[in-house]
Amino acid sequence: MTDPKPSSNPLAVPTGRLARIASLSSMTAGIAGNVAASALREIGRGTRPDMRGLLMTPGNVTRIADQLARMRGAAMKVGQLISMDGGEVLPPELADIMARLRDQANFMPPKQLRDVLNRNWGQGWLKSFQSFNVRPIAAASIGQVHRATLRDGRDVAIKVQYPGVARSIDSDIANVAALVRMSGLLPKNFDLGSYIQEARCQLHEETDYEREGQHLRHFSELLQGDEAFEIPQFYPDWSTSEVLTMSFLEGRPIETVSDATKEERSRVAKVLVDLTLREIFEFCIMQSDPNFANFRYNPANGKISLLDFGAARTLQSSAIKGYVQILRAGLLEDDRGLRKAAIQLKFIEGDGPFDDRILGMIRSVFGAILSADEFDFSDRRLSKHLNKEGMALAEAKYIPPQVPMDILYLQRKIGGMFLLATRLNASVPVKTLLAKYVI
Repeated sequence: MTDPKPSSNPLAVPTGRLARIASLSSMTAGIAGNVAASALREIGRGTRPDMRGLLMTPGNVTRIADQLARMRGAAMKVGQLISMDGGEVLPPELADIMARLRDQANFMPPKQLRDVLNRNWGQGWLKSFQSFNVRPIAAASIGQVHRATLRDGRDVAIKVQYPGVARSIDSDIANVAALVRMSGLLPKNFDLGSYIQEARCQLHEETDYEREGQHLRHFSELLQGDEAFEIPQFYPDWSTSEVLTMSFLEGRPIETVSDATKEERSRVAKVLVDLTLREIFEFCIMQSDPNFANFRYNPANGKISLLDFGAARTLQSSAIKGYVQILRAGLLEDDRGLRKAAIQLKFIEGDGPFDDRILGMIRSVFGAILSADEFDFSDRRLSKHLNKEGMALAEAKYIPPQVPMDILYLQRKIGGMFLLATRLNASVPVKTLLAKYVI
């Protein structure tokens, strides 16, 4: 339940290793043909071809995004991880491809869906259901979600993994990494290796739906009795490593809260920000994907449904300690402590040419938090300032440092909550919430 509503047309997922390699090869060959033809036209006009410009034409960007979306799985995950921390300092062409991927979601044809369920549940499984909607209610990079009703009356949401995604992870990762490297989209000194390894590890974890079911249970226990949230009940009797079955929860997209009263918008944003802090500082385990589709809102009771725990991640104590230090220094306006914490977290080098500029961006965030009892997310001045500074860094050829992966996931989740609170135009006592955990 992590991506947009599926498109209107089903599209079979290429399942075999050779078929997936052929998909990438066909895409690369087609793009190469487009580039060659365009280069010849430029030469014919007596001008020197700009190879990067010819590579990243709108047509080629569309071709790359469409093909990676069709393959799903690892083909999408590498780019998502690359773009996790780059923000404005990575090329806009790459951001364009990633944006298109986030907006695209095809689903399996009914026959391919039936084959997956037959393999996991055996022939005749449909007799155990009162109803089963073959059109998914959501489609993501790894699987799609269907609503159904079992004979015993349980109203369920069933996440079905795309065939071939799990067993093709390693080859997909290698092939897509090679494509990204050849494309010239990344800065010359950008180290792709750690992102590739992380994408591989994360996908192996996320394609294990039994693991996700255990995380579903764990978070249900952690939040038991919490009146703000609902979590689906895990049904192991209809779950396997490729199929995850859970109770269906009613709800609307979390963004619809933007039409509610200011009080309700701010309440929703506050409990979500507080939950993020609890995950980091109390639970030491975090649902690391802040995609808006992972949160639903039930206007009947005001509760927020938490969905999709495939990206749940146990946090290293060193990362949590590092975050405590930088938050404490920022809230206490301790410049020396802030610099020291930023070096430990590898936000800055310690003697790098961009250190002061990056520290200035960090100070501006804390300055905005400290300026009032409640942070007004409808005020876009901070985000505009950070975007402007990010663009300046990009123009100065700044290469993002190799930040530890736990820190990247923390940044990703916190950034996602910032965007959601901004979408809701909420006011949240961020200073008070942070101080509870770090001062």
